[in-house]
Amino acid sequence: MRFLNSGRQLLDDIREVAKLPHLRISLMAEAAASNDPFYLRCVQTQYREATRRHPRFPLIRNFEIGMAVCVLPADHEAYLRAVEGAARRNIKKAQRLGYQFQRIEPNKWLGDIRDIHQSTDVRQGPVRADVLQGPSPISDPPSNSNVHDYPYFGVIKDGRCVAYASCLVAGEMIGIGNLFGHAQFMSDGVVPLLISEIVRYTYANYPRVRYFVYDKYYGAGESARRFKRKFCFLPHRVTWSL
Repeated sequence: MRFLNSGRQLLDDIREVAKLPHLRISLMAEAAASNDPFYLRCVQTQYREATRRHPRFPLIRNFEIGMAVCVLPADHEAYLRAVEGAARRNIKKAQRLGYQFQRIEPNKWLGDIRDIHQSTDVRQGPVRADVLQGPSPISDPPSNSNVHDYPYFGVIKDGRCVAYASCLVAGEMIGIGNLFGHAQFMSDGVVPLLISEIVRYTYANYPRVRYFVYDKYYGAGESARRFKRKFCFLPHRVTWSL
């Protein structure tokens, strides 16, 4: 039965791929020239990874077919209207329980971040050993531009970080690098709050961003797809430019 279900899913995916909306996302590399060289390297790495041949399907680019992208609407209120009702309820629950969002300096929260990583050894599957160990200190230089950045965001309560994300801002894109919530607090809606507030922060601070990218859609399990759809991360065909 599992084989039959996976076969049906593959056929459904093939049919869907033919109808995917097409986006062109500019990473605006020229604007990174006046920033710290770190940001130009980030842009070049993103472009190189996106445009290399797919490891399993060499006729397409690695980040071309089925990227999970939220095309940002006019403002944060429009985004909240677009997400599923269950997502809005989770966001409101976290707010009601007193969780707060902020941009964080990750090195000040390394202990909490390590606790988040180690709070469960299963996240959509077994967690890699290096992830369970937690992060090393971060040495990213500050950005002097709102076109390129590498912010970290956290959800905080009672002086404790219980969810965090790192994101690459590159021209028209803000892309999630890491996104983790502490297993003990997931039912409080801390990750939905984190995603929603990243969108709010993006509108306020990164005026060039048009697309919120959350890795690939195809290849993920149904629970991961369901989670992405809930927050408007839908599959697209993407052409990348520097």
